[in-house]
Amino acid sequence: MTGSWEARYAAEFFGTLILVLLGNGAVANAFLKNTTGNDDPGLANGGWLLVASGYGLGVMLPAMMFGSISGNHLNPAITIGQAVIGIFPWAHVAPYLIWQFLGAIAGQCLILALYWPHYRQTTDNEAVFGTFATSDHANSQLNGFVTEMVGTAVLIFGAMGLYRGMFFHQNIDIANIGVGLLIAAMVISLGGPTGPALNPARDLGPRLVHALFPVPNKGSSHWEYSWVPVVAPIVGAVIGIWIYKIFFGL
Repeated sequence: MTGSWEARYAAEFFGTLILVLLGNGAVANAFLKNTTGNDDPGLANGGWLLVASGYGLGVMLPAMMFGSISGNHLNPAITIGQAVIGIFPWAHVAPYLIWQFLGAIAGQCLILALYWPHYRQTTDNEAVFGTFATSDHANSQLNGFVTEMVGTAVLIFGAMGLYRGMFFHQNIDIANIGVGLLIAAMVISLGGPTGPALNPARDLGPRLVHALFPVPNKGSSHWEYSWVPVVAPIVGAVIGIWIYKIFFGL
């Protein structure tokens, strides 16, 4: 990482903003009524591949833009996991988390503004909510927790391998592309039960926007489930990074 800590905080803010804007923006295009991506709320017209592409690019592009500045965490689970393992200073964890959450909120506010006419036309409350945050479709917090924990553990383990593997050591942009593809694959393969979140800021920030703003046809913000995509990814990140350290070192 290079630059001042203030520049790193700004990179985390704008990187997380772009992640949410492209990721949840793809969900809005797939779910909301009368968008170019979907004539009706739901997952028709290849919507899930659209969503996976949005999140993959939403991680890959900020990595190319800001990775050399801040390390491109964009995710409180990654920041906390790296601090636990000793490769990120605890003194800067709180500022990173604050700017990540603010970036997620700002990105979701932009989506709400851009898609406002389509929110007004969409009467399916769950379709509207799905453009903000996640829930467990089996109505099981345990299933949601396990899904988010395992998914984040695999994500962090894979990202550590991509960034620290010998093949990519001298070409970080290839690793950035790999991480984007990994995110897209995670959404396609493990996104069925919960969404998924894999990132506390990506879920809690937009959930706050859903709860506090006068979103048309918004229904419940599902606060009873909100702890799962916050706690489970953090647990999963610590597990994933520890497994990588045990087998491959840091």
